[in-house]
Amino acid sequence: MSATSRPGTAPASGLGGRTALVTGAAGGIGAACALRLAADGATVRAVDRDGDGLARLAERADGLPGTLRPVTLDLTDLDAAEESAAGADILVNNAGIQLVRPIEDFPPDVFATVLKVMLEAPFRLVRGALPHMYAQGWGRIVNISSVHGLRASPYKSAYVAAKHGLEGLSKVAALEGAEHGVTSNCVNPGYVRTPLVEKQLADQAEAHGIPTERVLTEVLLKDSAVKRLVEPDEVADAVAYLCGPQASFITGTSLAMDGGWTAH
Repeated sequence: MSATSRPGTAPASGLGGRTALVTGAAGGIGAACALRLAADGATVRAVDRDGDGLARLAERADGLPGTLRPVTLDLTDLDAAEESAAGADILVNNAGIQLVRPIEDFPPDVFATVLKVMLEAPFRLVRGALPHMYAQGWGRIVNISSVHGLRASPYKSAYVAAKHGLEGLSKVAALEGAEHGVTSNCVNPGYVRTPLVEKQLADQAEAHGIPTERVLTEVLLKDSAVKRLVEPDEVADAVAYLCGPQASFITGTSLAMDGGWTAH
């Protein structure tokens, strides 16, 4: 859907009868994806550790063609994450966390947690979803990567490492899944208007020693030709496209939504 459209209007892909699982669904990109897939008729398992956020999301989904089912789950419980993906036709790996620090100051425990949530958990979710996808000869895996899956930035060692790893995992899933009718792709947005990015403004201001109001233009959007944040609904549009029949030949690729960042 466009940034100005409403969930539930003119479904583009027709996902009635499909079950989708979206992680990090309580807000931001995840919420937009969950609503869009429900608008296209899917039954959506909306996974997040924020139960209150999921309850608010379920209210927003009321009246859509599909059904939204909140699933409160901490993805650091890897066994539970894998189990939650059983029977999913569509998997959207979106959940993410961020800490901005120089490598020498980056807490090792936080580094490990970032990789667990953003790389190990997606692996376990894919592992849990594939048997059903293979059995029916159809499946869609969409990994919400980032421009940082294609480029690096200072002070984001864990996030960049996790996203680069996610890119590799996605490509392996694409190669293994092709003969089974399963596609796997990444969507790579630049900075999206989400709470995660808003928190980065303060972290980046501290890391770079500049006022918060200068971070957006001088740091976050410095390498983007289009000087604005991406809207969550724009990312959800790309996800819905990759889940539809028109994208059945697209696999193993990364769809950059970075305002020209990677054109440099």
